[in-house]
Amino acid sequence: MEIFEEKAGEPMEISALNKRITIQELKASINENGFEVEEWIDFKTVWAGVTNLHGREYFEAVAVQMENTVKFILRYLPGIDTTMRILFKGRHYNIISIDNIKYKNRFIEIKAMEVELSG
Repeated sequence: MEIFEEKAGEPMEISALNKRITIQELKASINENGFEVEEWIDFKTVWAGVTNLHGREYFEAVAVQMENTVKFILRYLPGIDTTMRILFKGRHYNIISIDNIKYKNRFIEIKAMEVELSG
């Protein structure tokens, strides 16, 4: 059994959710000078499984220059959308897609691409 897939109704290995990630959202606020500024605010810190793409998924990502894509598997968490990003081991990942696995509201798979932060 692949570690993050449910097959024939078998439960997912909870022990595979062993990495700490922080989901962040971009919020606008007014600074002390009265100007609107945007900043990333922590939405939720959760346990997740983290894997690189492999096989067909990897080659499809390379074809569209998204080879820095990572899969995060976590317990179902409402309110996440593709405008958010993930902070993992000091790196930032923009969320590309969110999949409610088998629509069971138990686990979600997030594909996210690593971004380089400038200056």
